[in-house]
Amino acid sequence: LGRMGAAIAARLMEVGHEVTVWNRSADKTTPLASAGAAVAASPAELASTVEAVLTILTDADAIAAVYDGP
Repeated sequence: LGRMGAAIAARLMEVGHEVTVWNRSADKTTPLASAGAAVAASPAELASTVEAVLTILTDADAIAAVYDGP
């Protein structure tokens, strides 16, 4: 939930979508949670509870950690 991910999530909520967020650094979810987003405990939990998943990841290590990790 860097600058781009947070902006996309906020805009989706502004137009009426339910949004669930997860971030490797949990504190980055706080502003969106305060605005009404649900917070998942893990990528797997998030993926199992939503219709669509958007990912914005910085590099190959981050991609591997999210897609191949727990």
